[in-house]
Amino acid sequence: MKRNATAVWNGSGKEGSGHLTTQSTTLNKTQYSFNSRFAEGVGTNPEELVAAAHAGCFSMKLSFVLGAAGFTPTSIDTQCVITLDPAAGAITESHLTVTASVPGISKEKFEECVVDAKANCPISKLLNTNITHEATLQ
Repeated sequence: MKRNATAVWNGSGKEGSGHLTTQSTTLNKTQYSFNSRFAEGVGTNPEELVAAAHAGCFSMKLSFVLGAAGFTPTSIDTQCVITLDPAAGAITESHLTVTASVPGISKEKFEECVVDAKANCPISKLLNTNITHEATLQ
């Protein structure tokens, strides 16, 4: 399975701007810029999108892990906070805060399932992975 998105950027890093479009078109020429990334400008930014991806992936994985353990969650609410250190040019932390309603589960079993989902959701694995690339200059 492959999914894709496209980023178009015009101009310099600080004064330029761009837009993002996803395969599903849920994002369709969605604006992003220096200000939307490093200040409070209108639009999205890569870190916000990583946070959404991590929260969504983790929640779904947790549902699968709970199901494999014999529990059906009523609800899973996950917030993800991505910390970007602009000076280092690196994401330094992804913090997940989850609140769930899971009938019949003990606190200990729930914590075990959370730890499993955190370690094994694909986005968690991606955030600690080798990065390769192909580049074409036109």
